Amino acid sequence: MSERIPFPLDADARADMKPLKRRSWKNSSMVQLTLVRFREFIREPEAVFWTFVFPILLAAGLGIAFRQRGPDKAQIGVVGNVASTSSVLAALKKDSTLVVEVFDDSAAARALRTGKVALLVFPGSAKDSVRYVYDRGRSDAVNARVLVDRAVQSGAGRVDPVRVGDTYVTEAGSRYIDFLIPGLLGMNLMGGSIWGIGFSIVTARSKKLLKRFMATPMSRSQYLLSFLASRLSFLILEVVTLVGFGHFAFGVPLRGSLGTLFLISLLAAISFGGLGLLAASRARTVEAVSGIMNFIMLPMWIFSGVFFSSSNFAQVVQPFVKALPLTAVNDALRANMLEGASLPAVTPQLLIILAWGLLTFFAALRLFRWR
Repeated sequence: MSERIPFPLDADARADMKPLKRRSWKNSSMVQLTLVRFREFIREPEAVFWTFVFPILLAAGLGIAFRQRGPDKAQIGVVGNVASTSSVLAALKKDSTLVVEVFDDSAAARALRTGKVALLVFPGSAKDSVRYVYDRGRSDAVNARVLVDRAVQSGAGRVDPVRVGDTYVTEAGSRYIDFLIPGLLGMNLMGGSIWGIGFSIVTARSKKLLKRFMATPMSRSQYLLSFLASRLSFLILEVVTLVGFGHFAFGVPLRGSLGTLFLISLLAAISFGGLGLLAASRARTVEAVSGIMNFIMLPMWIFSGVFFSSSNFAQVVQPFVKALPLTAVNDALRANMLEGASLPAVTPQLLIILAWGLLTFFAALRLFRWR
């Protein structure tokens, strides 16, 4: 008996089965797309290095370079011969915070001009006169002037009328490395989200891969959300790696709630992910999206207080600085880690971060093109 060939389904039967098949695809598409993003990331050694290894190397290098040590010694030049400068030299060499060297006139001018010394001391013809030459625009020169004058006056017999005492303390949270680690974490969240998402989308578009997705039931929102979902899958590892290194290697404090810390990081990743999606929504080449992403990130690298406080900028630009998402992220991270701020205390920063994430994602959803 010959094998029966199944009779093809009629149009009504196919119409009844199509919605079920489409619904099943939609339910699994986000999972599959997220897994694809995950595999793309772990198969790129460069991406793993820049996301996890580079921030630790940067933190280690800067932490060692700016580790706690004694005050820097001021480089001082005394102009004249040994006979004319003997009394001033004797007074200056008693101060351990000064490094003193004798120069003639031409060598002294060259040393000051090239920054080898912060201040020049010219002993006067009279024993009770001294002239200082320095640049008032250099903070180290102004400080050196105070130290040198104190040493000279003490050598001349001045006695301080008030007895003073010193108590030395070391507080975790007040060092440069304590300021740096939250800033590096914010910068890493921004860079990983914007660069990782932006490059992936534009690379797929330039290779004509996005055109193939147009033939599937997948929507633009599902495709874009898969990038955010995959970005969040690495979030815990990023935070634990960098914050854990800072805490155990340099003693950076974690005074706030870890739950609040992860919530700040979560919202930051979503916000910067939205910026990455927006940057890549229309760009067709890697060169084009690189320029767009640099244009987005460069102001935040400068103004948002990664390596130095954003309060150093003029008051007139502070509203612009405070409105940047990286500024809000860094302020919230430092408040949580260094000051122990609770969730209500960082709510204003979280609202700024969330607003950026929502606005940029919906803008990207509207502007996104498959081709």
